[in-house]
Amino acid sequence: MFKTEGVFARAAAVAVVGAGLAWGSAAQAADTIKVGILHSLSGTMAISETTLKDVMLMLIEEQNKKGGLLGKKLEAVVVDPASNWPLFAEKARELISKEKVAAVFGCWTSVSRKSVLPVFEELNSLLFYPVQYEGEESSKNVFYTGAAPNQQAIPAVDYLMKEEGVQRWVLAGTDYVYPRTTNKILEAYLLAKGVKKEDMMINYTPFGHSDWQTIVAQIKTFAAAGKKTAVVSTINGDANVPFYKELANQGIKAEDIPVVAFSVGEEELAGIDTKPLVGHLAAWNYFQSVDAEINTAFVKAWRAFIKDEKRVTNDPMEAHYIGFNMWVKAVEKAGTTDPDAVADAMIGIVVPNLTGGYAAMMPNHHLTKPVLIGEVQEDGQFEIVWQTPGTVVGDAWSDFLPKSKDLISDWRKPLSCGNFNVKTGKCGGQGDTG
Repeated sequence: MFKTEGVFARAAAVAVVGAGLAWGSAAQAADTIKVGILHSLSGTMAISETTLKDVMLMLIEEQNKKGGLLGKKLEAVVVDPASNWPLFAEKARELISKEKVAAVFGCWTSVSRKSVLPVFEELNSLLFYPVQYEGEESSKNVFYTGAAPNQQAIPAVDYLMKEEGVQRWVLAGTDYVYPRTTNKILEAYLLAKGVKKEDMMINYTPFGHSDWQTIVAQIKTFAAAGKKTAVVSTINGDANVPFYKELANQGIKAEDIPVVAFSVGEEELAGIDTKPLVGHLAAWNYFQSVDAEINTAFVKAWRAFIKDEKRVTNDPMEAHYIGFNMWVKAVEKAGTTDPDAVADAMIGIVVPNLTGGYAAMMPNHHLTKPVLIGEVQEDGQFEIVWQTPGTVVGDAWSDFLPKSKDLISDWRKPLSCGNFNVKTGKCGGQGDTG
């Protein structure tokens, strides 16, 4: 099922970048290494992204306590692209060209990542992207520290098939590239598993969608056909709150129609009454409830930093933890923050994850990750009900899409290609970058 493609004292200064903020003195630039933080602090995605800004500040503070990097302090440069996808590109250019950051940690939605990708490639800077995504992309300037579909979506469907006996499928998503491409992969996968088209219902809604009454009623009707039905949710951002509330309003319980979500974690559940959601599922590569000493220490450090004993952790936070620590090791290995040298040094870097194992950066700029299925509890945490026995290598290109199944990504020299076609022996066979 899975193919192998070549198999963590605040920052010295936190600069909030505005349109008219000057870059700063050359002396300051020489004294610090700037790290860009590109996350929405307002708008529909702030519910998810603000925490990622906060955890980056914590990681930078911790690294400065250790002595910084290459003999210099790290300096966080925070911008707010405000859930405005074109603004992400403008802010990325500002971080790279004006602020002279060494690397950027940011984005959540794939549309924001797609917006900034040409900027990072044009200006040759590095982006660490911490959220699960649809795959079908591999750039030499991006390190994808969230899950690819074969590390989240496909294992979740397998779990529902084998453990829940699901036969009918509602693929419900927000209307943008990640849900649409993920569902295209899932549709092809389900068809290959013998699921009929009439046993699939696919629905998309805008960002921030709030009126779920009709759609949830349609889901109930679809599930009344006598076959076990599940919802596979790629609904993103604050639209999840009214979606789950409407499920409860219409009496949909997990034992009847389980929902497995790919964009709902502990942070999102902290904003809603979880009692009616008990038993619904999420697929991630990390949950706060993981029983590991390193995770216990991380949660403790996070709550001390944020000064709130009730604040939670989640999967994209772990992805930033891994990505940041990998970047630090790569810079130390390369002896420089030069993007090309760091990118080369990144491949093969291994650091602890928060589930008690290790993450390795593969030649396709994706990580090795365990896959976990969690069940929502009344306290807003997840009980882990299933996990892979080991880690899974992230695929940049899906096995289940005709134009992608023959593609691999390998950024090591001499190949140095993001979309190498193994049948034609050529680079650039298909895809966004290569």
